[in-house]
Amino acid sequence: MALPIQIEERFAALGWNIAEVEEAFVRGAGPGGQKINKTSSTVWLRHRPTGVEVRCQRERSQAANRELAWRTLCDRLEERARGAVRAAVDAAEAERRRTRQKSRGQKRRMVEGKRREARRKSGRGRVGEW
Repeated sequence: MALPIQIEERFAALGWNIAEVEEAFVRGAGPGGQKINKTSSTVWLRHRPTGVEVRCQRERSQAANRELAWRTLCDRLEERARGAVRAAVDAAEAERRRTRQKSRGQKRRMVEGKRREARRKSGRGRVGEW
């Protein structure tokens, strides 16, 4: 069975190859009785490089479940890619904030706080001999 063109395009846009996906048709589980127990309409997909797994048995038709499973797999891989990009942007932003120069007001408040602490601690010292 051929995949819809949209799914192939989504995979190509992510930089993944469709051949990296294991596809199996297995028997379903749960409510549904004899029909679900006798037919292999559940679709199971696993993307080997990332380990993302999808299992779909929402519809009675194997073809419909297959299309839903592939769409779900694409969604999860796209979300994973967006998360990686977001993490890189967040790390760059955190680095920028950490290394930027302090304003004059910040420096002044910091120095005042250090002086205040020094005055407070100035009473401390070594215990002298009696």
